[in-house]
Amino acid sequence: MQGLTGKSGIAALCCLGAFTTAGAYASDGHTNAIGSVQQVYDGRLTSDIQANTFRNIDRLFPTRTVNRGGLAIPLEASPKPLTDVKFQSNGKAVDLFDYLSLNRVAGLLVLKDGKVAYEDYELGNNEATRWMSMSVAKSISSTLVGAAIKDGYIKSIDDPVTRYLPELAGGAYDGVSVRNLLQMASGAKWDETYTDPKSDRRHMLDLQLEGKAGTVVAMMAKLPRAHEPGTAWNYSTGETHLVGALVRAAVGKPVSVYLSEKIWSKLGMEQDATWWVESPNGLEVGGSGFSATLRDYARFGQFVLNKGVIDGESVVPEGWFEQAGSPKELNGKTVNYGYMWWPLGAPVGTPNEGAFTSRGIFGQYVYVNPREHVVIAMWGARSKPTGAPPVVDADFFGAVVSALR
Repeated sequence: MQGLTGKSGIAALCCLGAFTTAGAYASDGHTNAIGSVQQVYDGRLTSDIQANTFRNIDRLFPTRTVNRGGLAIPLEASPKPLTDVKFQSNGKAVDLFDYLSLNRVAGLLVLKDGKVAYEDYELGNNEATRWMSMSVAKSISSTLVGAAIKDGYIKSIDDPVTRYLPELAGGAYDGVSVRNLLQMASGAKWDETYTDPKSDRRHMLDLQLEGKAGTVVAMMAKLPRAHEPGTAWNYSTGETHLVGALVRAAVGKPVSVYLSEKIWSKLGMEQDATWWVESPNGLEVGGSGFSATLRDYARFGQFVLNKGVIDGESVVPEGWFEQAGSPKELNGKTVNYGYMWWPLGAPVGTPNEGAFTSRGIFGQYVYVNPREHVVIAMWGARSKPTGAPPVVDADFFGAVVSALR
């Protein structure tokens, strides 16, 4: 049975350290204090409290457990470990250790041919730590749409969204297909600005804090239309919440349960994962709030690299991840976004050719390079949710690929 854990959002605001920069410290020297969700999105947390918050996101909202199933399958060590990486980024010579330090990497795991070439934990983390994914959750949600299509719960990627979510009828989502939703091309007006308390993204966060079922979908149903469906790309976490609602409505069970049944319980995961829900026993927050160990994020990336096949059986339709991880044409323009995955768009012949990523604010990544058989799972604890990091992440990923050749 799937369990619910965590405190309500309102209660979490009263957690130790929610409104301060000082807090109690555990016997191991690490702070027990966590920040409020508003402080997280404002980028107003000191480094220790930020890291502890990212380790303990289930203290901010109620969560549902994603069961791992049977015994964990150990990850084997690569016969060719990665010891250092030297490369150029932003016109400067840097190496692996510069990257870890300058980009505030909290955990890094590299798989080559499915085997561990490098594994490192920083900021008090270890192999048992669960860390929040931010928008890496979006790629997990979109993968479940592929699974639901494969299982026949969703008949076609070109079905209208309102067939499964009739509560959206009569608004901006009339005429929007499942494909439009996955590409964030619904045409609905949305402001994703994390640090603006008046943005749609922050309004959604406020609704989460209220902890009432159905309020986010109701908010989305009232959005005005800015473009015709399928003609313009606009990044929207609200859109991903609808993806979660779509999966829930189509399969008739909680998203976390479906994820466990189709993927998490079949990959030899080491730990259960947790996922924010909008209210106790409510809908998972499809675009954020997923928390897992670094090794389990890497296993998910390897599943994607293996084209969604587990023990010879495909979980998603044939060619799903090739489509999910490739650029799309919208109204005659190429958009470097797939089905809630980010293609790197690297030139032919370069290390990142054909690679794509799942990524979240503050530096969370699952990098998948099918041509080179490389997966990189990374946690970040950057000081602000967005903005250019000191070292370009894609430069580092390409350098890792080259070093492992």
